[in-house]
Amino acid sequence: MKNIAILGSGGWGIALSLILHKNGHNVKLWSFSEEEKNLINNERRCKYLPDVTIPDGVVSYTSFEEAITGTDIIIVVTPSFAIRETVTKIKDIVTKDQIIVLASKGIEANTLKVYSQVIEEILPDNPISVISGPSHAEEVSKFIPTCVVVSSKSKDLSMDLQDLFMNDIFRVYINNDMIGVELGGALKNIIALAAGICTGLGYGDNTEAALITRGLLEIIRIGKAYGAEDSNTFYGLTGFGDLFVTCGSDNSRNRRCGILIGQGHSVQEAKEMLGGMVVEGITASEAAYELICKYNVEAPIIKEIYKVINFGKSPIEAINDLMSREKKFEF
Repeated sequence: MKNIAILGSGGWGIALSLILHKNGHNVKLWSFSEEEKNLINNERRCKYLPDVTIPDGVVSYTSFEEAITGTDIIIVVTPSFAIRETVTKIKDIVTKDQIIVLASKGIEANTLKVYSQVIEEILPDNPISVISGPSHAEEVSKFIPTCVVVSSKSKDLSMDLQDLFMNDIFRVYINNDMIGVELGGALKNIIALAAGICTGLGYGDNTEAALITRGLLEIIRIGKAYGAEDSNTFYGLTGFGDLFVTCGSDNSRNRRCGILIGQGHSVQEAKEMLGGMVVEGITASEAAYELICKYNVEAPIIKEIYKVINFGKSPIEAINDLMSREKKFEF
């Protein structure tokens, strides 16, 4: 039995708390707001997962010190844009023997670092790991069978975390390619925005199949340029698996946001219509575009999404530009 702190009590944080509680571990949550903390502690509910009842053993705090002190493992589940700020705030509370597990996905826009690198910069003495894969909180919280990946620089740590999370409905694999695991999880959100846009425009299965296939190729190109160790990572759970589920599911905020944009709403209107929920593909598009330019990678889909999101380019014009490019071999 381990004592675990989860920093972030949104849908994914709650879903992971349910998995870990099921496995017999003690779980403490850190919530951003008093409202969120009280909803969890007093009503045993999460506003993002209305059908879920949170077990009595899972308790939420708004104090980092109360949430973290005495724990063996700290799981970071905040939105990606808040990771640096959050980890900086806890660095004087964390002890060097506490394991840090990153469960959020993204690339930091100004540094172009994946977030395990950001955490390592702030907490250089702590063991760091990543958990990722096709895992909508809405399904994990209902104990629907799910497969994910853990990755770290230590095989022993990865095996320990595999044991920590794994049970009869939550299967955990190990992948040693941390960079590839993180990039797959971050970049697929951009392709999911594009998939939603195509749906919003009224396009069908042919378009989405082409988009996912060519989008995966762009993810692989960026991954290789960035330093991912194994191209096979992008054909696995955190690459194709996460891409498939995020592009095709109504649970995907990125897809839903894209649908609204394809229907003619502005990016800001789409975000507001989603209730202010974080759409990671929007923030990831800027970092991905910078990576494309830095490494001179051919990634026309991601370039066009960047223009639609950041400069208001018409989605129809973007698709026309993609379809009318010069002739090429597939590979």
